[in-house]
Amino acid sequence: MIALSHFNLLAEDAARALLQPCVAIPAWTQALAAGRPYADLSALHHAARELTQTWGRAELEQALSAHPRIGEKPTGEQRHAALSRQEQASVNADDVALAQALKAANARYEARFGRVFLIRAKGRSGEEILQALAQRLTLSDAEETARALGELRDITLLRLEGTIGQ
Repeated sequence: MIALSHFNLLAEDAARALLQPCVAIPAWTQALAAGRPYADLSALHHAARELTQTWGRAELEQALSAHPRIGEKPTGEQRHAALSRQEQASVNADDVALAQALKAANARYEARFGRVFLIRAKGRSGEEILQALAQRLTLSDAEETARALGELRDITLLRLEGTIGQ
């Protein structure tokens, strides 16, 4: 974690690089970095939240390029992968029945919506995620896109909170 005062002083490219693991939407990282200096964390979080409000289907698809399927442990050393591993830590990979149910539900979701299922996994059990996945399969495409964008916003802002502090 980096202090806000240090973040405010970073070179533009270093600030963008620091923000990039929060979400794979370069326009968001660029705009948030360009908005510096921030007077306090509240101002940073407000700006970050406001910038997420412009996201639509294109940004969702762009961001999903860095998100693994729920229940699958991301590989690689990239910061995105490390964050996903931490966020999905409560999904019990040793529960074979749960892993199979998540895999099957993911396949149904992808067949229905044409994209990876996205949910804020942090703080949710594998069973809770599976229940949410089943419920979201009942939504219309527009409803599910809106729900997925809400989850993306939550994930992004949580990651930001873990990146920049006092």
